[in-house]
Amino acid sequence: MDLVGGCRAFVSVSETGSFTAGAALAHIPQPVASRRIAALERHFGERLFDRSTRRARLTPFGREVLPSARRLVQLAEELEHDAKRARLRPIRVAVPSTCGVRELAELAAEARALEIHLEFRTAGPGERAELVRTSEVRAALTAVPAEEGVWSVPLGLAGVAPPPGRAVFLETLRTGRSAGGRRRVWIQPEDDVPHVRDRVLRVRDAVGLPPAQVQVAASLTTAAAEVFATADLLLCSAAQAGELGLRWSGIGEVELARGFAVAAASGEDTDRLRTTLRDAVGRCLGPAR
Repeated sequence: MDLVGGCRAFVSVSETGSFTAGAALAHIPQPVASRRIAALERHFGERLFDRSTRRARLTPFGREVLPSARRLVQLAEELEHDAKRARLRPIRVAVPSTCGVRELAELAAEARALEIHLEFRTAGPGERAELVRTSEVRAALTAVPAEEGVWSVPLGLAGVAPPPGRAVFLETLRTGRSAGGRRRVWIQPEDDVPHVRDRVLRVRDAVGLPPAQVQVAASLTTAAAEVFATADLLLCSAAQAGELGLRWSGIGEVELARGFAVAAASGEDTDRLRTTLRDAVGRCLGPAR
């Protein structure tokens, strides 16, 4: 039987002294209140009300169990309140700093329509998984090799001047072959991870570029400033290039992509990001494929 529903009807009728008024107080029809109280009496094997008068008078047994019934109803209401608050508690997610404000806002809005509340904390690729481990966030979009990720974002080179072809070959940046002097390639912090950085450095060494011609920037802003001021190139996604007003193309010697996976404290949070919100997360990251 519905013990909580029965006790709620019992308490409401006892407070008003009327089945009709008690039902209204409990926000249920009067016949429903009567059935619930009758079921409660059958469950206990005793009468709760003396029905020989027009008012609903408590029997001695009813007076004895009323305090416990009140506590049960109060605990049930507290449980419902706590459950609602827990359901609305936001999932704090560590995300790359490359995610745009608009895309994150659209992700949060789409999640809210599904009663999933998200908050975001931007962090570098090496920090995001650690934030989950230390419980500072509930989930993180972690940097992984593209072939291991849920999402992948193609990378290329972008500069102020349009590239001479559909791809930029790093070998054309060697001194003597590069118009306008030595052009550097800047790697932003989000791509300062072995599966991206090391592949670029291997191509650098293979085509004979000096180490200083491919550098890791302290920040995306620093790298972009160098690109705006010179003929340098930025390793980035096509979406980032568009936001910065740069011309983007692929890299001739190698195909590069950022890979992203989900690290979370619970499987439920992982599923929400990987499955339920997969497309919206992908738009934040890239757009990703």
